[in-house]
Amino acid sequence: MDFERIETEVKIHVQKWVGEAQLLIQRTPPAQLYVAVAVVVFTMLLLILIKLFKRKTSNTIVLTGLSGSGKTILFYQLRDGSSHLGTVTSMEPNEGTFVLHSETTKKGKIKPVHIVDVPGHSRLQAKLDEFLPQAAGVVFVVDAVEFLPNCRAASEYLYEVLTAASVVKRKIPLLILCNKVDKVTAHTKDFIRKQLEKEIDKLRTSRTAVSEADVTDEYTLGTPGEAFAFSQCHNKVVIGEASGLTGETSQLEDFIRNLVKP
Repeated sequence: MDFERIETEVKIHVQKWVGEAQLLIQRTPPAQLYVAVAVVVFTMLLLILIKLFKRKTSNTIVLTGLSGSGKTILFYQLRDGSSHLGTVTSMEPNEGTFVLHSETTKKGKIKPVHIVDVPGHSRLQAKLDEFLPQAAGVVFVVDAVEFLPNCRAASEYLYEVLTAASVVKRKIPLLILCNKVDKVTAHTKDFIRKQLEKEIDKLRTSRTAVSEADVTDEYTLGTPGEAFAFSQCHNKVVIGEASGLTGETSQLEDFIRNLVKP
C-alpha cells in the first residue's frame, strides 16, 4: 500500500512539473527559447568533441631503427634507469606502460608513457606496422659509431617509416636519435643528418620512377626539383643525441614529454 501511495504521489509531482514546464515554454518569447535550445545543443556537441579528442589522444612512443642501434638499452634506461649491462638483439617487441624513471621522484600525478621497442632485424621490421597507427611519436635510433657502414640500410628503413600511410596521414612526429655519442669515434648529429638526406634523395628518385610506372602507390618525399631535406617531410622530423650506456637520454625524454604531456 505504501508503494502504491508513493507511486501515486510521484505521478502527481511529475504531471505538475510537466504542466509548469509547458506553461514556462508558452510564456517564453520564441527568440529566448531558440537561444536556450541552441545553448543546450552547443554544450552537448562540445562535450562529445571533448570525449572524442580525449579518446584519440595517444601515449604510445615507438622506438625503431636497425638492429644493434641500441633501442633496447634505451628502453631499459627509460623504464629502469639502467642499461642492464647491455642487451642482446631483441627478436620480439619490448613493450611497457610506465612513468619515465627520471620522473619517479617527482611529486604529483604523472601520466605514464606506453613505450614499444620494435625489433630492428630486417625480417621483423614489418611488426612496426602494428604499432604505427596508435603512435603519438616515433623515435628512429641510429648507431652514431657504426653509422657509415649502415647508412644505406638505415636510410632505406627510415624512408619506409617516413612514407608509411599512418605517419603521413596523421603527421606523426619523428625523432632521429643518434645513439652512442659517448664514444670518441661517434659521428655528429649534423653529419648523420646530411648523409641520411643524401641517401634518401637517391632513394626517392628511384622510388618516384617506380611509382610513376604504376607499380606502387606509396607516398613520396620531398619537393620535386629540390635536394631532399627532412624539413620537406609531411611530418615534423627532428635530430637528437643520446647514450644508452651512460644514461644520457634527456633529448629523448624531452621529445616524449612534448607529445605525451605529464
